[in-house]
Amino acid sequence: MSPADVRPAIVGRSRRSDAPAVAVVIVLGALLAACAPPPARAGARALDPPPLPAPIANNAVAAVRGSAGWTLLSTLGIDSTKIWSGVTTTSYRWDEGAPAWREIAPPPGPGRLAATAQTVGGLVYVLGGYTVAADGAERSVPEVDVYDPVAETWRRAAPIPIPVDDAVSGVWRDSLIYLVSGWHDTDNEAAVQVYDPANDAWAAATPIPGPPVFGHAGGISGDAIVYVDGTRVDRDPRAFRIEPSSWIGRIDPTRPSEIAWERLPDHPGPPLYRAAAIGAGDRVVFAGGSDNPYNFDGVGYDGRPSEPSAAVFAYDVVANAWLEAADLEVATMDHRNLVAADGRLYSIGGMVAGQTVTTRVADVRFDP
Repeated sequence: MSPADVRPAIVGRSRRSDAPAVAVVIVLGALLAACAPPPARAGARALDPPPLPAPIANNAVAAVRGSAGWTLLSTLGIDSTKIWSGVTTTSYRWDEGAPAWREIAPPPGPGRLAATAQTVGGLVYVLGGYTVAADGAERSVPEVDVYDPVAETWRRAAPIPIPVDDAVSGVWRDSLIYLVSGWHDTDNEAAVQVYDPANDAWAAATPIPGPPVFGHAGGISGDAIVYVDGTRVDRDPRAFRIEPSSWIGRIDPTRPSEIAWERLPDHPGPPLYRAAAIGAGDRVVFAGGSDNPYNFDGVGYDGRPSEPSAAVFAYDVVANAWLEAADLEVATMDHRNLVAADGRLYSIGGMVAGQTVTTRVADVRFDP
């Protein structure tokens, strides 16, 4: 399946039926040098970043290491109002040692939710997401915005062939960004789309074999993509259901568009929606989330307010085993990623109990 830029339907999460796709095939560019994120180390010092200046959830987050130390980034998302007008472009950065976060210029274009961010070669790539109109209509967007933390500037990169939001993303060998499944305008996509920053080009990879989902969580460790759960669309009657499944995809290093997918045993605990995750060392680590899929206001599609989980667990791609860790100090949900910095993992923003949007920046410890 090749990425396809399909019809620009503008609908809400009423999730209407599909339309045909137009295939676009793009060849992968040259790869950069291999590099993996650092593992989460219990003994590594914490950077101790302060809380965000204002509550924000469903934001795109990233970490970059520069000559002066670490920088953490939060951009886009929804504010504490949890209504359509609270979808924002507000962006913040925190530089190691600074007493507070500071607001920076936002990426171009309208505010959006459920974007995902990754760092390659010292630049932050913010991919996809969806906009919300005053009438509640939602549209998945193709934008890829690139932040240079040294120049403090944004630029646009090649758009996503199939615009998606609530997708899983990860970086392979500090060279390619993978976007796995996600929502496109009216339904979920099984596509795995691969972006090559060196050549500003997209390619299609082996699609997922399981049900297409949105709001799943995952990351890349070594040559393996691991993702869990998310929300599927049931057809008759049309409804959104949490999808209780876990998957691993082994990337072929000689042909990175080839992925061998395999279903994993279920992870510890209940299935999750909008948990935070990242590949760290030999593991993909997961934290928080909710067992009840919900819209941007934190209220479930079933009308029941959703509440966060405090669970922390990981899949070890070398030992081929699930590992559990101590719970979060504060249960949290409404994330896309964790960030890794100086050997530690952090969540930035999100929602805590009562669907309350938070300023929390939490040190996520993983000590199995």
